[in-house]
Amino acid sequence: MRRPWIVGLLLAAVLLGACGDPASGPEAAPPPDAPQASVTTQQRKPASPSTGTGTGKKAPAKAPAVLYLGDSLAMEAQDVLGQELRRELGATYTSAPYSGTTLCDYLEGTGERSLVPVADKAAALVRRLRPDFVVLQFWGNAWGYTPCMDGITHDASPGKYFKRYEADLKRLTDQIAAAGETRIVWVLQGPDPITPDRVRRVNALYEVRAGASGGLLADAGKALSAAGARHSWVQYLPCTAYEREHAEYCTQPDRDRTALHRDDDYLHFCLAPTTSKPRPCPVRSPGILRIAREITRVIGTHTVG
Repeated sequence: MRRPWIVGLLLAAVLLGACGDPASGPEAAPPPDAPQASVTTQQRKPASPSTGTGTGKKAPAKAPAVLYLGDSLAMEAQDVLGQELRRELGATYTSAPYSGTTLCDYLEGTGERSLVPVADKAAALVRRLRPDFVVLQFWGNAWGYTPCMDGITHDASPGKYFKRYEADLKRLTDQIAAAGETRIVWVLQGPDPITPDRVRRVNALYEVRAGASGGLLADAGKALSAAGARHSWVQYLPCTAYEREHAEYCTQPDRDRTALHRDDDYLHFCLAPTTSKPRPCPVRSPGILRIAREITRVIGTHTVG
């Protein structure tokens, strides 16, 4: 009975080594290229009324400045999120994701044990860019790929894993708060087919930290889950009204459903094949657009003119 899951886990290891796991990769099989960031800043542009995300929001009087950090889920989604933020909110947008990372990689003081260089630590970027919002999207490092996790893995020691993750959440929040006046948006993650309870508990930690520090929650994971089954993994979901109106996002219109994942990758949402070099997703992908629309909606709702 466990054989299919073992095969699936091995397949995941291969995929994550190639693309950069949303949070980690097996320590014995790191990707051939070191995790890379795509640090891009796009200045504010005039926004047109609700032409892309369907949020019904027009650009506020004061367009927000947004910083987007995270792992390979952020790496693949960064261009689409930038497009949605600029189009809907006229935002100034900077993205600096690094595949294979987790919270501790963005902490100042981690030095060579981090996959993120000193200049791109969260607090350093906040001091330099002064964003109104910092969007953090981390699937949760479960396999200890990044050195700053000190070899702590969910599989070997769930208790230590969650305790460490909670501590890193607080440290990162405190460092960002000390660096400048900004508001953190925690992106809640979608279902994990291998360890569904892990993502549930990671999301709960995000919720607690947001509540304790005045942060915001963008429940992108809900948009990636079936109705009434928030933490049950699915490859396909019914097309939304927006996806039906834009046929390129409803991948199986004859069945009124769209693909969130490729057949060979149940973690990422880019429908293009994975590559050894991390990159923004090069093709239209419904899962990525759903994530970007939810983040944009939350920021738009909390942007004051």
